[in-house]
Amino acid sequence: MVKLSNMRVLGRRIPVLLLATLLALGVPAEAGAAYTAKVYTSSLPVLKEPAAGAAAKGYLKSGAVVTVTDEQHGWAKVSSGSLSGWVAGYYLKKTGGGTSAAPLITSAASAAASGRATITADSLRMRSGPGTGYQVIGSLNAGDRVQILSSENGWYRVRTAAGALGWAKADYVKTGGAAVTTAAYKTASASAPARTAGLRGKRIVVDAGHGGDDPGMVGTTYDTLEKDLNLQTALYLRDDLTAAGAQVTMTRTRDSQKPSLSSRALLSGKVGADAFVSVHYNSSPKNVSGTLTFYYSLSDDQKLARAIEGRLSGGIGLSSNGVSYGNYYVLRNNSVPSALVELGFLTTARDESIVRTAFYQRQAAQAIANGLADYFSR
Repeated sequence: MVKLSNMRVLGRRIPVLLLATLLALGVPAEAGAAYTAKVYTSSLPVLKEPAAGAAAKGYLKSGAVVTVTDEQHGWAKVSSGSLSGWVAGYYLKKTGGGTSAAPLITSAASAAASGRATITADSLRMRSGPGTGYQVIGSLNAGDRVQILSSENGWYRVRTAAGALGWAKADYVKTGGAAVTTAAYKTASASAPARTAGLRGKRIVVDAGHGGDDPGMVGTTYDTLEKDLNLQTALYLRDDLTAAGAQVTMTRTRDSQKPSLSSRALLSGKVGADAFVSVHYNSSPKNVSGTLTFYYSLSDDQKLARAIEGRLSGGIGLSSNGVSYGNYYVLRNNSVPSALVELGFLTTARDESIVRTAFYQRQAAQAIANGLADYFSR
C-alpha cells in the first residue's frame, strides 16, 4: 500500500489531493514533462521497477527511440511500442533540439552549473537522492574528481570517474579544476586508469552465470535473483570493455537465455577469444562477506585471476577474499585464460543490500575490465 503523503516525484513532494487526482486519471505526476530519448548501448534491459535487482521485461537495442515519462534518481521510465518499464538513464540521451544529443541526466536549468569538481571531505557519503533521508549508495574520498550534473536544495548530483551516479552534499564539493591527490588514487585503485591499450583488439568472452529457469542463488534478505545481478553486471562489463577497444562476445544477453555449461566454455574457441570471464554472486551457510576470484590452471588462469582480484581489492564497496583454485566446468574446459568472479554473498544481508545497487555493479564491472587490461599489458 502506498502512502500518498510520502510520495515524491523527482525529489519534490506533491500535494495529496493533486496526486490522488493524477493517479485516478492515470496521468503522470510530471504532466507535460515527457520527452523522447535514444538508447546508446547495444542491449538495454527494461526493468519492472527502478532498481538494479528488478526483473527484466525486455531489452532495447542501440538507436531505439523511447518516450521518457518519469525519472527517479538515475532511472528513467520509458515506453517503446508495447514495451514499457524502467531503464538506467545513463544509457539514454535526449533527442532533437541541437547539433548533438544531450545526456538524459542534464537539464537545461542545471547545464550552466555542470562541470568538474573535487571532493573536499575525508569521507563523503553518496546518496540516491538530494537529502540525508535517502539511501547511501556509495562513498567518496578527499581528492576524488566528479562531474556535477545538477543541483537541488544544497546537494549536487554527480557522476564519478567510474561512471557511478549519486547525490553529494554541496558543502563538501569544490567546483573547479583542482588536482587529484595521490592519496585519493591509492584509495580508489579499482577505478584508477588502466592501461587500456592492452585491451584494443582483444576478444573477450563475458559469461553471465545462470539464466532462464535457473535463478542461481536467491538472496536471503531481499530475495534478489543472482541471474539478474549476473546479467546486469556482465552488460556493464561488456560496455566498459568495448569502450576500451575490446571485442566482446556474451554467452547470454537476455534473462530468458540459459546456455549449457559446455556451450559457454566452448564459445571461447569458436570466436577465437583471448580471455574468458564468468560473472557470479556467491552464497555460504556462514556469515561471510566479500569477493572471491577463481582460477583453474596455475599458469595463465591464475595470472588473470590475480590481475582481476588486484582491481577488485582496490575499493569497490566490499572487501576481497583473494584468489582461489576452482574446479569449475567453464574454467576446466576452457581453451583460453579464464577466471570466475564471485562479487559478494547473497546470503549475507549487508552484501546483498550493497550488490543490488547499480553503483556497486558498475564499480565491480570497471574493476574487472581494468584487471583484464592489466593482464594484457603485463
